[in-house]
Amino acid sequence: MGAGQPSRIISAQIAKEKAGEKAKGSVLASDAMFPFPDVVEAAAGYGVTAIIQPGGSIRDDESVKMADKHNIAMVFTGTRHFRH
Repeated sequence: MGAGQPSRIISAQIAKEKAGEKAKGSVLASDAMFPFPDVVEAAAGYGVTAIIQPGGSIRDDESVKMADKHNIAMVFTGTRHFRH
């Protein structure tokens, strides 16, 4: 819902605006890795309960720790769909 944005935070904000209250209890799916835990923290504030993403960042452990802190399940697919 927040596709095509150069900023992952803005993309998450757009998705939250579009989802509104439906964001609570939702799953966040990303076609690119999270290089920082900032989107995970934002997602927690939106009520997201699970995240699926390809992984592959040297900081994946930071994203996992943030997800654990907020009781968010995180799944790594190991497959990236976004390429440039």
